[in-house]
Amino acid sequence: MPKSVSYLIVLICGGLLLESACKRSPSPDVAAMVNNRVITYADLEKQYAAAQLSAPGGGANEDSVTLQKLEVLRTMIDGEIMLQRAEKLGLMAQEADVEARFNELKAPYTQEEFQKQLASRKLTAEELKAQIRKDLSIQRLFTKEITSLINITDKDVADFYNANKDSFNLAEPQLHLAQILVTPNPDPNVRNLKSDKAQNMDQARKKIQMIAGRLKQGEDFAMLAQNYSEDPDSAPNGGDLGFIPESSLEKASVEIRKILTQLQPGQVSPIIQTFEGFRIFRLISREPAGQRELSDPRVQQIIRDTLVNRKDGLYRAAYYERARNEAKVVNYFANSILEKMKGSK
Repeated sequence: MPKSVSYLIVLICGGLLLESACKRSPSPDVAAMVNNRVITYADLEKQYAAAQLSAPGGGANEDSVTLQKLEVLRTMIDGEIMLQRAEKLGLMAQEADVEARFNELKAPYTQEEFQKQLASRKLTAEELKAQIRKDLSIQRLFTKEITSLINITDKDVADFYNANKDSFNLAEPQLHLAQILVTPNPDPNVRNLKSDKAQNMDQARKKIQMIAGRLKQGEDFAMLAQNYSEDPDSAPNGGDLGFIPESSLEKASVEIRKILTQLQPGQVSPIIQTFEGFRIFRLISREPAGQRELSDPRVQQIIRDTLVNRKDGLYRAAYYERARNEAKVVNYFANSILEKMKGSK
């Protein structure tokens, strides 16, 4: 047989085999595929269990649980997309950084208490380190691709001050606050980076407990607010609410007033349940009454932080969208749900 003919047969057969392989159903343990890298159902179950933290179980129906798992899987897919980008750009966290962060998390606990913390999240120490490595790598990606490129000029600061000068004239002592809000009522206006929205009270409670747990582990408040807060006004700014007059606390509940008056700058409140849902506050600073001038370094820093958070939230949202568009993702879990729906007719 001529070599050209045999080569053609190899090409045709190879093409047929490839086409057949592409059409084959995935392994039953694959929940999703991201650029030919798998996310297994075992991974999904572990992440779902960890997300529940100390939330009471048993009350959610099957559809609610399935919806929550879809949301967890969506977050895992986004994380895998970003991790692969970090790998491609050589931005993976170094082992020394992972160990340092791991030791920071262990520091507040005895060995026994730390093991209990791991058990409550259904994690081993190595799995926690893997999660730390992933989170640090993605943060390095965002720092290089977004935060390091944000340039706030002196003119930007001055323009913001002049446009908002009245807000720096404090007629009374004020609190500079940030918040993370989670509500049980679906709102189409929610625009956090993860597109994450609790659908009912049970989901809202579990979500806020997940966020509180991550804050206790030292994760950045502003980043968690951008990713998960359901307040459409403050989430893009890292949860920043600006300055709140002390007198306005008189309208708040006794519990909220007591908590906020006792917070020190930099501290985070416990979970507070309100009529809207659940909130976690962070006290950024306490400010005495009087006009704050542009020459005040604190004023300049506040303005720079505000402008950076705005741009950072905008650019991250756009970066996520572009990354999703460029990635090849197959969500087999979502497909199986729709196939089940068709089969039930």
